[in-house]
Amino acid sequence: MIITSILIRATSPGPIIFKQKRVGKNKEFDMYKFRSMRVGNNDIFLKENYPELWKKYKANDWKLSAKEDPRITPIGKFIRATSIDEMPQFFNVLRGEMSLVGPRAYRDAELNEYAQKYPQTKKYIAIIRSAKPGITGLWQVSGRNDLSFEKRARMDSDYIKNRSLAQEIAIIFKTPSSMISRW
Repeated sequence: MIITSILIRATSPGPIIFKQKRVGKNKEFDMYKFRSMRVGNNDIFLKENYPELWKKYKANDWKLSAKEDPRITPIGKFIRATSIDEMPQFFNVLRGEMSLVGPRAYRDAELNEYAQKYPQTKKYIAIIRSAKPGITGLWQVSGRNDLSFEKRARMDSDYIKNRSLAQEIAIIFKTPSSMISRW
């Protein structure tokens, strides 16, 4: 984490840690990540400067690959691909806001939008909202961003309903190879 902090500071002006409101256990909290984007390069920047990428971003449920997203720094591409950007979430675990294994920590507005766009997922979203999110989880080690929101939500919902210590241990052991295989 120290090396990552130094690299972020040395290659891009701005804060080292990025925080964003996320929801879990039916309440909002500030989730921490290493900053991987240039300061000021938010969704509005993308919409105004890269309209074609903006359309793709919206169509892909607010996701672009790090390789095509102009907002991401060179170090950001690496730390995202290896999930190093997630390491500050250990502070969220220590604060009791997250767990090591659980569903993805979504933004409240993101879940509301998904519920409108994919009404068949409302039952999954309600279950996801009720659980403590995790740094890693079933969908993260099962295809990550290659999965549709509906499939991710169903996987997270099934994980929550059927969680067991054995399943959590298996996910923890799968996480490092999932991180490395994406780089």
